[in-house]
Amino acid sequence: MTFKIKNNKIKIFFASFISIISFLLLSGCGAKPKKIQKEIFSLNTVINITVYGDEEAEKVLQRAINRIYEIENRMSATISKSDVSLINQNAGQKPVKVHDDTFFVIQKALEYGELTNGAFDISIYPLVKLWDIKSQNKNIPAKEEINDALDLVDYKKIKLNFDEKTVFLEKEGMSIDLGGIAKGYAVDEVRKTLEEGGIKYALIYMGGDIAVIGNKPEGGLWRIGIEDPRYQNEGSRHFAVIEGADLSVVTSGDYQRYIEIDGKRYHHIFNPYTGYPAEANVMSTTVVGKSSIDADALATAIFVLGVDEGLKIMEKTNEFDGIIVTKDKYVYITKGLKDKVDIIKKEYNQGNI
Repeated sequence: MTFKIKNNKIKIFFASFISIISFLLLSGCGAKPKKIQKEIFSLNTVINITVYGDEEAEKVLQRAINRIYEIENRMSATISKSDVSLINQNAGQKPVKVHDDTFFVIQKALEYGELTNGAFDISIYPLVKLWDIKSQNKNIPAKEEINDALDLVDYKKIKLNFDEKTVFLEKEGMSIDLGGIAKGYAVDEVRKTLEEGGIKYALIYMGGDIAVIGNKPEGGLWRIGIEDPRYQNEGSRHFAVIEGADLSVVTSGDYQRYIEIDGKRYHHIFNPYTGYPAEANVMSTTVVGKSSIDADALATAIFVLGVDEGLKIMEKTNEFDGIIVTKDKYVYITKGLKDKVDIIKKEYNQGNI
């Protein structure tokens, strides 16, 4: 049996730097607002935020950074005193009162659980811990272990009390993970903080979650690259480019965190029905719209559901468009994006929808 791990902060850090450079192709002449950029590591990813403005913009940017840390401290499943950890520690015992933003994110997550018939399920954490994709020297869990973990996965057993702002997991051993939605919420909160502070131009990069405020500072639309899910360290990192302004672009893929065992890829996006990494013939899903929290949940669910069901889900929402890339490198683009996406790598072919 051969085994190798594919999860590296250094690669993510370098990728974020390259991606930001490729997005900010500033040109032209005339006075431009001052460019201010900060990079941190939070929410388990490299975060890079670029704003344009005067001296006050730097203070506004710092407020946005502080908001990210606040969200992480409340919603991380690995911080012992976070809202999420306290919910998990009290599973099957008692409800836990949480902050308003934690309650909102969990409420939103349960709505997407209903919308996707459980394809998006934040109670997936027992499976996440069992597989532990991030760790070294990890074999495939036994079927019995997977079945035991699956018995604890059911978003319908997450109960909210709207008056008390409490969250209760009905079954002992249950646990939740907001990794598939909290980052999208953080992007929305950063954008809100920046806009309230008077920022008119900005680029927010949080791993697979990207958002832009306004047009580019010198005019014209932003060009946002969609990462090639099978990038081999040569040529462009991106297989396609989206043009737009004031939008969110969220991508989920099997290339972001995974292990290989005997030549087979086991990634971090689990199918709540089977207990195994999702296998719907999809390499990546990208959702485009105004809200990152919604796009985050949708991108994950569509990866689990596959092309046909994924496209139907996006039709139901009516506010989001998307791109789905299959393992044979066919690209399915919703009608609202067809004139805004440029496929720049010839090995990727547009599919019919």
